[in-house]
Amino acid sequence: MFRSLRADIAIIKERDPAARGPLEILFCYPGLHAICLHRISHQLFRLKLPLLPRLLSQIGRFFTGVEIHPGARIGRGVFIDHGAGVVIGETAIIGDRCLLFQGVTLGGTGKQGGKRHPTLEENVVVGAGAKVLGAINVGTNTRIGAGSVLLRDVEQDCTVVGVPGRVIHQSGVRIDPLAHSQLPDAEAQVIRNLMERIDALENALQQQNRGNEPGGTSQSLRDREIIEFLEGSGI
Repeated sequence: MFRSLRADIAIIKERDPAARGPLEILFCYPGLHAICLHRISHQLFRLKLPLLPRLLSQIGRFFTGVEIHPGARIGRGVFIDHGAGVVIGETAIIGDRCLLFQGVTLGGTGKQGGKRHPTLEENVVVGAGAKVLGAINVGTNTRIGAGSVLLRDVEQDCTVVGVPGRVIHQSGVRIDPLAHSQLPDAEAQVIRNLMERIDALENALQQQNRGNEPGGTSQSLRDREIIEFLEGSGI
């Protein structure tokens, strides 16, 4: 229990620049409080005690804003940053050194019994507001972008963005868990590629109609709304 607490405090100090020291982390981090209460409720849950594990879970939810079912399995060094609105289901498994931001849901799909919540392997980062749903497996070192909805298995060392979540990068390189600004906009990139393709086809058609004379650039990429969308994506 105390070894797990030391690991939890150490990971917060490592990954949160705002953390000033162990006492501040111990008293001022609701994600840490939620995990500590969960470790107690989980042990009671394994003893098959009625009501008490769920009661502790609800107390933790009331004071921290983090809802963790007593049946969930959480490894060492897990950091729930800010914590508000985080929901972790009964059969969820979270590996060591995972990082979850506010609004994350590790939820189930349907009403079937058995394993119905996600498994996160070690060092997975789940961005703010992301939803990981169903009995799926998320590989080691994977990063899930803020607001994504992941519904299928993901291999290790991947980056997932979008609704539904899509793998847009797989490098084999260990990720920086705080580098959220480096997540690409996959939808904007696809739109840009399509617009450039349309532009090339329109230019080719114009040249053919003019007897193969060089034509001007098509106006498709000059559409104001499209340009503003693509420029806002940063690509």
